Amino acid sequence: MTKIDIFDTTLRDGEQSAGINLNTGEKLEIAKQLERLGVSIIEAGFPASSPGDFEAVSRIATTVKNSTVTGLARAMQKDIDVTWEALKHAENPHIHVFLATSPIHMKYKLNKTPEEVIEASVAAVKYAKKFFPLVQWSAEDAFRSDREFLVRIMDEVIKAGATTINVPDTVGYASPAEYGALFKYLIEEIPNSDLVKFSSHCHDDLGMAVANSIAAIENGARQVECTINGIGERAGNAALEEIGVALHIRNDLYQVETGLNLSEITRTSRLVSKLTGSPVQPNKAIVGKNAFAHESGIHQDGVLKNPETYEIITPELVGENKVPLVLGKHSGRHAFKDRAIELGFELDDERLQKAFVAFKELADKKKEITEEDLLTLLTDETLETADIPLYRLQSVQVQYGTENIPTATVRATKPSGEEVTVASTGSGSVEAIFNTLEKLVEESVKILDYRVSSVGSGRDALGEAVINIAYKGGTYRGRDAAQDVLKASAEAYLDAINREIIQAQLRAKELA
Repeated sequence: MTKIDIFDTTLRDGEQSAGINLNTGEKLEIAKQLERLGVSIIEAGFPASSPGDFEAVSRIATTVKNSTVTGLARAMQKDIDVTWEALKHAENPHIHVFLATSPIHMKYKLNKTPEEVIEASVAAVKYAKKFFPLVQWSAEDAFRSDREFLVRIMDEVIKAGATTINVPDTVGYASPAEYGALFKYLIEEIPNSDLVKFSSHCHDDLGMAVANSIAAIENGARQVECTINGIGERAGNAALEEIGVALHIRNDLYQVETGLNLSEITRTSRLVSKLTGSPVQPNKAIVGKNAFAHESGIHQDGVLKNPETYEIITPELVGENKVPLVLGKHSGRHAFKDRAIELGFELDDERLQKAFVAFKELADKKKEITEEDLLTLLTDETLETADIPLYRLQSVQVQYGTENIPTATVRATKPSGEEVTVASTGSGSVEAIFNTLEKLVEESVKILDYRVSSVGSGRDALGEAVINIAYKGGTYRGRDAAQDVLKASAEAYLDAINREIIQAQLRAKELA
């Protein structure tokens, strides 16, 4: 069977979605899960764009061993140098260099002639090849580029040493027939096309990213670039889970294999949704909560008699299993550790003990501990940054009555180590808490978005709060989960504030 490489860009293109801002710890957890999923290549970030991205790419490169790790770079020596510094210790160093090739981009964005674009691309690939054995070159906005020009420039970068040629539909304009035909044309017309691997990269502005990606495979592409849950700029990217499952279910038609461990899809989707704060729509193919739900009486009757009457995909295929309750308030530390390892978490003894204590406290309050509860507890502990001086919530108390003005009192520790108590009012409990926390940080904070959702079901379910704020000239997202949604909301607010502190430290470290 023909092997199709899955190039996951959740941590780069996916993170460019509005409102998403992952820190290094979160990126590392997602990268480790992508490795368990079996993706061929992980685009860990854009190292030259920020100190945070550089650190994340560097840590992922030294942690991930079974997937190739790559970083994005503009066609300039400075970017390539920074990317090499981030990736030089990777198991299989890979760089992704790009430059726009469409007339509109060359004229208005680059202010370069076609000849200058060819010259810059060739120079960048030759320079990158001095360090990297694997060099991918992308023609940004390739679909809207002149075909003959694409043949010229791709022929030159292949001669310069490129090992992969990416043909992006950057603005999501292509139709499947057109996009497939472009790959067929390029592979036939470029003299040395057999020396490289062709890759697709599709955006979903017209809702055709997955169909376009599969059309590319049908016409010679041997790599597809995609993201978990289809996240990405504007309408998003091609959804990895849809491509992976479609190629598997219709193997009779496509006759290719991806090497993906499909049973990890659901867990990967939930982790990315949790850490990015981007909910998955209920009717989303493969990973939506309604993907295997049947409400129609006729459908239910058919499924009970034979699931294949209406289900072409089994829930088990993508890891959507009915997980038996294996842990409760009487469970011991050893059983908890085994379950954590089974879920893919690697915690040292200190953090495992803290997570176990939190589990025991939750088990005393809840009748059933679900897998979602465990994932939340273990993820939060894995991402804990106890070694950095940040704001730490000690307690929050709200006085509320329908005829009284809501008042919130917060006791917290500042990054300086000083413990303070502050109070404020608001038109509701949540606003009172946010007004109090704004007094705590002594800076103007604008709430851009705020939402609360349940983790699991039932009246005793954990509540997860996600908040986006504008603070000190930047935008930051915070999240937390607790049985008390007001406490979760306060913790999410401080999580967003703390992200600014962490980024400021990284910037200061770079300047030093």
